[in-house]
Amino acid sequence: MTHTQHFRAEDGARLAFQDEGQGLPLLCLAGLTRSMADFDYLAPHLPPLRLIRMDYRGRGQSDWTGAATYTVPQEAKDALALLDHLRIAKAVILGTSRGGLIGMLLGATARDRMLGLILNDVGPEIARDGLTRIFDYVGRNPAGKTIEGYAERLSRTPGFQDVPMSRWLEEARKLAVETPEGLRIPYDPALREAFLAAFDGPPVDLWPLFDALQGLPLALIRGANSDLLTAETAGKMRARRPDMAFAEVPGRAHIPFLDEPDSVALIRDFLKGLP
Repeated sequence: MTHTQHFRAEDGARLAFQDEGQGLPLLCLAGLTRSMADFDYLAPHLPPLRLIRMDYRGRGQSDWTGAATYTVPQEAKDALALLDHLRIAKAVILGTSRGGLIGMLLGATARDRMLGLILNDVGPEIARDGLTRIFDYVGRNPAGKTIEGYAERLSRTPGFQDVPMSRWLEEARKLAVETPEGLRIPYDPALREAFLAAFDGPPVDLWPLFDALQGLPLALIRGANSDLLTAETAGKMRARRPDMAFAEVPGRAHIPFLDEPDSVALIRDFLKGLP
């Protein structure tokens, strides 16, 4: 079992991370409401390397610091602070959903710290359907009292095929905690406020961030049934970066778990091909 450690961000926030193995540093950044446990599925399939993951502020085992601090720029700063804390000059970043947005921002603002970027089901255009679905659940406790009941509901998530119930149980345990009062989310409910502020704000053009990645080794994984990263957006990304490694994972919506054969093959090939 990997030991969870903590470090202090610039503002004193105590942030959780794990650091295991040796060699090429791979920093894994999770989705909006998720934690470093998301990468448990992928970890056994990785080649020997240094696997680093973190819980953003307000999530998992990190301090809750309030809605105003739950932003992509702050989370990008925290990711750099973790690399500094570990004295790592450069790392590959694997970003799932929100983590990919952080990765793109770092690629544009801290290129010298990056060896490459793998995006998991995210790009510079985020489909409104996907955002609306997140809007429905972010910051809200799931209905029901048991993890088993929640897993059963998760198993009906549209766009996912051939996923065993054991995986939905693992997911349910990552997404909720059983308490005498019912299921509770393992993150600060104020994340909803932060998400709504971004959701209701003026649209931001993220293509300049994507274009700023020119020259940086880049890979994209897309769930074939994703409602967040459309096939059209993935096509545009590939047209702008013909050298970008790409895999589309069948039977997955937002987000692939990353232990699917297509995901594993892309990640392993990408890491092997880095200079």
